[in-house]
Amino acid sequence: MSAIKAIVTDIEGTTSSIAFVRDVLFPYARAALPRFLQEQHGRADVTHWIKTVAEENGLPASDLDGVTEILLQWIDQDRKHTALKALQGMIWVEGYAKATYKAPVYPDAEASLRRWHAAGVPLYVYSSGSVPAQKLFFAHTDHGDLCPLFSGYYDTEIGGKREAGSYVRIAGAIGLAPEHLLFLSDIVEELDAARDAGWQTVLIDRQQDYPQSRTGEATHGHARAERFSDITAL
Repeated sequence: MSAIKAIVTDIEGTTSSIAFVRDVLFPYARAALPRFLQEQHGRADVTHWIKTVAEENGLPASDLDGVTEILLQWIDQDRKHTALKALQGMIWVEGYAKATYKAPVYPDAEASLRRWHAAGVPLYVYSSGSVPAQKLFFAHTDHGDLCPLFSGYYDTEIGGKREAGSYVRIAGAIGLAPEHLLFLSDIVEELDAARDAGWQTVLIDRQQDYPQSRTGEATHGHARAERFSDITAL
């Protein structure tokens, strides 16, 4: 096994509970989305994503009601679309700013991230949530601001998380050979893609998020850990 020179981690189900995103962030964004688009559609960054959604669905960009309906459907379907993730991230700014909620990070994840950072191991995030949303999340955790621990962030603009090419591009952006990179995720198919790109992988299989443990063939041959403190590759 090659020495690990950098670690890339997922968020939901990995550093933090699936329930927080499902039960807090998604409902907040869904409730706020219609008002947000009506009030902020003139902003250049908001306009960009409205146009993206409209063009993909054969609508004029001026049809805010139509775009809003599509985005709400995507939320209900848990669609991992970059435009939706970007707009959700903008909406979540408001919730964090008002301290409506804080992002929960598992204590073992926080402790290990700090330990790896102190040891000089560069840390990165790769999540389906937009990069601004990732930074918001880690800036407002129940352990304080964890952003200083990370050297960079990646979202689906670099490619889908179940596509090997995405991990090839991330390795190139980080500037390390894939065999020296470790990816942590709770999603087996994402780990499959990373492994296909030459990365090392660990399946995070938390009982809080996955009461039915994934062992044996269910791991697809990936190393398995129930908490970050179980990771012995470093």
